[in-house]
Amino acid sequence: MDHTKLKHVAAELRGEVIELSHRAKTPHLGSSLSCIDLLVALYWGFLRIDPKKADSADRDRFILSKGHAAPALYITLCRRGFFSPQLLADYAKDGAALAEQPAPHCAPGVEWATGSLGHGLSVGIGMALAARIQKHDYRTVVLLSDGECNEGSVWEAAMFAAAQKLGSITVLVDYNKWQATGRSEEVMALAPLRDKWEAFGWESYEVDGHDFGQIRAALVRGELPDRTKPLAIVAHTIKGRGVSFMEDDNNWHYRIPNAEELAAARKELGVE
Repeated sequence: MDHTKLKHVAAELRGEVIELSHRAKTPHLGSSLSCIDLLVALYWGFLRIDPKKADSADRDRFILSKGHAAPALYITLCRRGFFSPQLLADYAKDGAALAEQPAPHCAPGVEWATGSLGHGLSVGIGMALAARIQKHDYRTVVLLSDGECNEGSVWEAAMFAAAQKLGSITVLVDYNKWQATGRSEEVMALAPLRDKWEAFGWESYEVDGHDFGQIRAALVRGELPDRTKPLAIVAHTIKGRGVSFMEDDNNWHYRIPNAEELAAARKELGVE
């Protein structure tokens, strides 16, 4: 699919995520919108996962470590045919399969329970190591938030992956520059983030996280045969991407759009 079509898909997904937030009265909208383009790049052309065989032993693994952005993952999986829209209709209701943060195998395509930040990379590394032991050739991709990189467990996992030469694992950092209560750089000095991954033994790149060409070019590095270094892609993104009155406004970490804001956002996205 060419980049123009991917942008259209991303706009539609953003509209659906905002509508889901409005309907279910759930937060973390800005965090969901910032990673949509990364998910589109993964699920429309990179990840080798058949929605009809979502539990195949040879499938690529994807871990959304920033589990608070679950609506973005759910909408993506539904659009790709992993499950029926009916499952989304019950999102965040008591007893429903799809909670505000993912449970393990709560729906086809959801690999792990995430949301307790700092754990997803360790899980993904375990999957990558299992692939080696069991002689599978699947790849593992883990999507981290920048705030999550405050966690020491992330860097312990990073050292382990480099020591084990796990070239089949890729990390995408959704570097939207915000955390729950402030700027990422003010809460914890993350910069230079790419250099930190390099220092921990990873091959690392910086990309515009809303440019499909750059994202895809970096992801392809993870497909090279006989890789021994794990791959880290630091994707510079904008929290609330796609809607002018939400972009780079950390109030949308917790705010829920009202009907007027929903209509305005969908109009701006061109998905009325």
